[in-house]
Amino acid sequence: MMALTMSMRQASKHQRTLLDTLGSATSVYENRHDLSRFFEHLSPKMGDSIGTMAALLPRCEEELAYARAHQIRVLTINDDAYPMRLRQCDDAPLVIYTLGNTDFNTQHAVSIVGTRRCTERGRDLTQQLVAGIAARCPDVLIISGLAYGIDIAAHRAALDAGVQTVGVLAHGLDEIYPRTHRQTAIQMLQNGGLLTEFTSHTPIDRLNFLQRNRIVAGLADAVVIVESPVRGGSLNTARLANEYQRDVFTFPGRPTDPTSEGCNQLIRHNGAMLITSADDLLNDMGWESAPAKDNRQKTLFPDLTADEQAIVDALRNTDADLALSDLAAALDLPTYKITPLTLALEMKGVIKVMPGSCYHLIGS
Repeated sequence: MMALTMSMRQASKHQRTLLDTLGSATSVYENRHDLSRFFEHLSPKMGDSIGTMAALLPRCEEELAYARAHQIRVLTINDDAYPMRLRQCDDAPLVIYTLGNTDFNTQHAVSIVGTRRCTERGRDLTQQLVAGIAARCPDVLIISGLAYGIDIAAHRAALDAGVQTVGVLAHGLDEIYPRTHRQTAIQMLQNGGLLTEFTSHTPIDRLNFLQRNRIVAGLADAVVIVESPVRGGSLNTARLANEYQRDVFTFPGRPTDPTSEGCNQLIRHNGAMLITSADDLLNDMGWESAPAKDNRQKTLFPDLTADEQAIVDALRNTDADLALSDLAAALDLPTYKITPLTLALEMKGVIKVMPGSCYHLIGS
């Protein structure tokens, strides 16, 4: 699977489609000359890219050796420990690399991003937001990109509040960028960590930062834009979050403030909900204080909502694993309404995702 991702660097959605359709990276490679039989609109050049997989195997072995030597955890999209929320995204990376002790599947997860050239007001809002969320949801995972400005403020606020925080990098785990944030990154390894889809020795490249934004959006239940100019990576993250059916929030600002222009634009065009405090976000999300981890539902029959029970019944009645589209057809609901339900059921330990992105009823 690692070789497949290396051969198709900028085509995450195609990687996922190929894997889901053909079942394994090996099968993708074996069928590389006959992809048109499975995909009507796939470029013939895709087969040429996939053909490099065999030559990339030694590089994969080197990467695995590097990971073992540096306590880096390598997770594929089929692993139980892979972030459940991210797996729901159709362009999720097939392989990720992590350092630290992050529980990606904690009950609550919030991504907080914003401009690198933030104001003192932006830093204060970030600090207050994280502290307020942590007070009511101490199990929360705070996600950002370890960049200057709002990102690093979010990570440091999470460390101050004693909650998990993970930084999503746009390069390999062999370095920290920017280097001035190295000490904060080291502290994060004790309660959270670092995550990337990029292998070691990946050059720092602007396109990689745009690509990593989808992970920042996909890892979370909610995304908060604290400050943003009218153009910037944060607005790209907000767009992706909306596409993933995540809740997006932002703080309003004065029309004359450059760092609030993007936030005000999001509100004006219904791209984000207006908040003024952590309480606004928590109330809109319907989040109460998190239960202790030992009390999380682990049985086959926890209390379910009517819609969640309908999914369980569909899986039980068919006595087979079902893809998202099959569940949507069985329940006569659009897939975007099914996705958060399946995520909730995964977190309750009722279902799990199998290879091919099919849902399996645990205990059946």
